[in-house]
Amino acid sequence: MSQVITGFHAIEEKVRKAAESGKNEGLSLSYSKIGPRVKKILEVARTANIQCSQVDGKRLDQLVQNLPEVARDHRGIVLSVEGVVEKAQNEVNFDIWVEEAKLSEDRATVLILDSVTDPHNVGAIMRSADQFGASLVVMPQRNSPADIAANDIIARSSAGASSYVPFSIVTNLNRAATKLKEAGFWIYGADAGGESVQTLKFPDKTCIVMGSEGTGISRLLEESCDSIVSIPTCGNIDSLNVSVAAGVLLYERYRQSL
Repeated sequence: MSQVITGFHAIEEKVRKAAESGKNEGLSLSYSKIGPRVKKILEVARTANIQCSQVDGKRLDQLVQNLPEVARDHRGIVLSVEGVVEKAQNEVNFDIWVEEAKLSEDRATVLILDSVTDPHNVGAIMRSADQFGASLVVMPQRNSPADIAANDIIARSSAGASSYVPFSIVTNLNRAATKLKEAGFWIYGADAGGESVQTLKFPDKTCIVMGSEGTGISRLLEESCDSIVSIPTCGNIDSLNVSVAAGVLLYERYRQSL
């Protein structure tokens, strides 16, 4: 099994993690021209003893030809991962995480993504989750992008944050919401017609549920929510992109903690 990663941010974060952990098995870099960003990545890669090979542009084009179109813009450097890709270090067991959160008095922010299938949106949400200190992102096994930790589009859209933000894949979001409630979390569904985020005071243990742009939050999961929260807007269209809405709500949650 092999994986090909493109994008300066995504490659740099993978290489940096390899340098920090000392685990470089199966990693190799192919590059064409040495610009400032490529040079920086190569310097870190060499400290991690990652094999680096200079090739021509045609070879890089061949390496990325099977990727989704948006990920084929290699910009002169490609990271290859050979062999079985290990479970991401930031993927956590949901049940264990919840049990630990139940015993903790620390503030915690969980984000549930219900049928958010576009990897661009998931990546952008992971980037906001990193910047605004989300404790955990929860996604279902079904109706989510495949291989969250190894998805090239998610890695690029998140600017590498998908390598750091703790996440869990669960079989049932309704059960996950129930477990979070039992651990003391308040569940807020993001949708129109709810309480304005401007007037809401998030509790120490907060979970925010984001639904798909097409169908919103599923009925059963919405029934599990303690409250619905909305973002006041003034535009001509009726809603925000799900990744933008998640960023706004995560920022407000973070702002209230300052």
